[in-house]
Amino acid sequence: MSNITGAGTSRREVILGTLRAIAGASLLGPAALAAGRPDEKSAGKKSPAVKGGRSQNADLRCGTQQGPTTPEMLDFFKRHGVTDICGYPLDDGDKGYFSESDLAKCKELCERHGINLAMIPLPFLTSSHVDHEKRAAIMMGKSPERDRDIEDVCRTIEACGKVGIPSVKYNMSLLGVMRSGETPGRGGSQYSTWRESDIPAAKREQLTKAGRVPAAEFWSRIEYFVKAVMPSCEAAKVRAACHPHDTGTPPGGMYGIDNVLGTVDGLKKFVGLSQSPYHGLNFCVGTVSETLQDPRREINDVVDWFASRGRIFNIHYRNIRGKRGDFMEVFPDEGDVDMVAVARVLRDRGYRGMLMPDHVPHHDDDPKGMQAFAYAQGYIKGVIQALG
Repeated sequence: MSNITGAGTSRREVILGTLRAIAGASLLGPAALAAGRPDEKSAGKKSPAVKGGRSQNADLRCGTQQGPTTPEMLDFFKRHGVTDICGYPLDDGDKGYFSESDLAKCKELCERHGINLAMIPLPFLTSSHVDHEKRAAIMMGKSPERDRDIEDVCRTIEACGKVGIPSVKYNMSLLGVMRSGETPGRGGSQYSTWRESDIPAAKREQLTKAGRVPAAEFWSRIEYFVKAVMPSCEAAKVRAACHPHDTGTPPGGMYGIDNVLGTVDGLKKFVGLSQSPYHGLNFCVGTVSETLQDPRREINDVVDWFASRGRIFNIHYRNIRGKRGDFMEVFPDEGDVDMVAVARVLRDRGYRGMLMPDHVPHHDDDPKGMQAFAYAQGYIKGVIQALG
């Protein structure tokens, strides 16, 4: 593995040194977190307006996420106009990282099918609930196990840099994807639904194995991770894209936890934890819309804020119907959000990357969601072509 700091220093020593420094800084309390946030005077400033209201550097790509990456899956993507994917190899056991050999084989397979492997998910730090996560030490704030896991994350990032995979995506989740049920949709589809009011008061007080995690403690764990992996990202020139919390919790939290990345202000604070251009978001249009009171009116300004600062590394391009605390996930053409307008903002701000489906509706005739994914990919392809 590459030495990212100089002769005579192992990667493990570098990571552990960084982590010790962060742990010491965290004793300073909220002030330490605030120090990483953008200056208030500049936080609201956007990049200079592009000529004619449109960037000439934009490159919107029809992408998708499915895995593991197989020849059959790649053929399916290719048939439906996909040019780029977030994919991953078959992991060899439970080693917890992707090696250079793993990723090189996966990338070569994608290239044989004419598709660009633009991103991979980290082997853990998924959107799963903490009670079901095998490697939860990072999110539990449990050392020394989290230091071991962070080292594996850095090993994967280094391998991406060597192979030429420019981005990784991850989640910093304790509660996973929260939903309360399903709502009937068009053509017999079922729409995944969240109605906060359907959750009984007694159930809201049930704790996960993480126990009570106040917002300040949640932020401390997130910052610990970000500060630890950014040196590896910068050395490897690999961007790390974090997904927002899906969905936001009510004031005071739920199940003992406050989903701090479940608000726009929380996401702004998150990107302010590091000024590195390799620190940003896997921006889910659906998830962020779920945090808003009036998604159709508000979402474009939110997209513009993050895109104008270069902090969007990938787009989950899905739609919802509803608002914060009460919504359902629908097909991209029938929700409250004007998805074409969202893509236009991204284009005008010079976004270069994938628009990909996420959380498609369910139907018994489509148990793996492949029909719904194909529909969403065709929709994305049409939007990109229409914008020119």
